[in-house]
Amino acid sequence: MTIPVLVTPLENRFEAVLVGSPEVRAQGLSRGDAIEALKAQLAERTQRGDLVWVDFEPFIRHRVAGSFEDDDTLPDLCAEIYRQRDAELLP
Repeated sequence: MTIPVLVTPLENRFEAVLVGSPEVRAQGLSRGDAIEALKAQLAERTQRGDLVWVDFEPFIRHRVAGSFEDDDTLPDLCAEIYRQRDAELLP
């Protein structure tokens, strides 16, 4: 998993901050040190159970399209919907 980390220089140091969670931060003498310190902090939080990894599958419309193709009532339902729509459009 790749996560966004903001690394900024400070006086004689660097700070790495987890984007979206400013309380998750670490410092080091170099950019690499700061990033490694942040990785260690993330690992520690994961072991304690403070940080959990969640997998999710986003809703994708094309998975719904065609899902009712075997529904025998669909043609009648569509015909009724169009009939009602047309009745509302006519004066």
